[in-house]
Amino acid sequence: MEKRKIEIMDTTLRDGEQTSGVSFSAAEKLTIAQLLLEELNIDRIEIASARVSEGEFQAVKGITSWAEERGYINRIEVLSFVDGGVSIDWMKKAGAKVQNLLTKGSMNHLTHQLKKTPEQHFSEIAQIIALAKENNIETNVYLEDWSNGMRNSPDYVFQFLDFLSTQPIKRILLPDTLGVLIPSLAFEFISKIRAKYPTIHFDFHAHNDYDLSVANVMEAIKAGINGLHVTVNGMGERAGNAPLESTVAVINDYLPEVSINIKETSLYSVSKLVETFTGYRIPANKPIVGDNVFTQTAGIHADGDNKNNLYFNDLLPERFGRKRKYALGKTSGKANIEKNLQELGLKLNQEDLKLVTQRIIELGDKKETVTKEDLPYIISDVLDSHTYEEKITIVSYMLVHSKGMRPSTTLSLNLNGEIIEENAQGDGQFDAFMNALSKIYKSKKLTLPKLIDYAVRIPPGSSSDALCETIITWTNNGKEFKTRGLDSDQTVAAIIATQKMLNVIA
Repeated sequence: MEKRKIEIMDTTLRDGEQTSGVSFSAAEKLTIAQLLLEELNIDRIEIASARVSEGEFQAVKGITSWAEERGYINRIEVLSFVDGGVSIDWMKKAGAKVQNLLTKGSMNHLTHQLKKTPEQHFSEIAQIIALAKENNIETNVYLEDWSNGMRNSPDYVFQFLDFLSTQPIKRILLPDTLGVLIPSLAFEFISKIRAKYPTIHFDFHAHNDYDLSVANVMEAIKAGINGLHVTVNGMGERAGNAPLESTVAVINDYLPEVSINIKETSLYSVSKLVETFTGYRIPANKPIVGDNVFTQTAGIHADGDNKNNLYFNDLLPERFGRKRKYALGKTSGKANIEKNLQELGLKLNQEDLKLVTQRIIELGDKKETVTKEDLPYIISDVLDSHTYEEKITIVSYMLVHSKGMRPSTTLSLNLNGEIIEENAQGDGQFDAFMNALSKIYKSKKLTLPKLIDYAVRIPPGSSSDALCETIITWTNNGKEFKTRGLDSDQTVAAIIATQKMLNVIA
């Protein structure tokens, strides 16, 4: 049986831009429009509201000029108003060919906002539709507050639909403007409309106020809807619109009777670009595009993935241009670490793997973020730490660094079972630490190696909270050797490296 085609209309550039604090530049709008149509293969895009501003006009003009050259112009839509033809004139100058005419879909909006009768409203709408046709502009009609209209004034909604069924329009757009629908109502309302008007194309426009937008979309499809309105990352006013990413995944996995044209593998890259342009951060746990959604944290899950993919579902990350990750932290097990080692092309014996696992758990307990790129540093640190017996330990230290004062350190050292304390100042925190350590060694008539090189590095692509490795080169009796320290604090990493040095020379 041939599948029923569902049109996807993306309104990121219009309704999505109503997200608080979001405003796209003309160049950003053009880039997103190009990606939506050419990378994602979206059927239609709503790019702006007519008459808003000169900047909006220039943005629309840029998109329509590009779309005209590539044969996409009938896939570009603009929100317009019942304003005596002002919107039509604006669209003509901007080069747009499809209007989404905003009308009143509930008696409440009609009587309290417009203060008009249905007949007056319908007459004005008919004039705008006729004017659009004269100017070769195609019309779709929005029934604003339609969902409340169906709840509170259904007779008016059907009177309106009876009128629209006589007009030369292409689509009727049914918005849940205030996000009041639950799945059962979405199915009931759309089923009634489809039964009465089986030949008219209807779109459903969901909002997410109850976090039910995708569930409502599913029920709208089951009820026979022809098209859906979505936004990238679920952007939009208040709680936003139905998110493109989740809508696509749900349709592909759970509604086999319908088909859509969207290219799944481009969803993540477009999502991240929109995040960058808007500064509107994607929550880490957001389905499909969030940072954490393809990350296994518990070690038992990684172990299960090694054993016939026990913790996989149909949402495989490769579908969306992503990769599965195995988080490293206090809940990590050996399986998590082995998965990350495989990606790095590394292999450890079971004893060393156990030591590395314990070190990662310790770091996780300190709430350190451990990444795959940190692993070589951790391995180096752990294996290096077990090449000598630890006889000398730094019991405690206090580092003081204040503006206008020289850095100072108070150090407590366990030197072969004896606890010795000392204080010193220096040119920096580590210099002060070394001066305090020197005082202790001189008091015992011991000498310290000479520090000849000090290097700090962090894994590629890390941020300011990354683990850093401090590598210190020492010379002792004419021989050079290196020790390493690993911590999120550079000075602490250097102190760890120094303690290793003390035990090496011991």
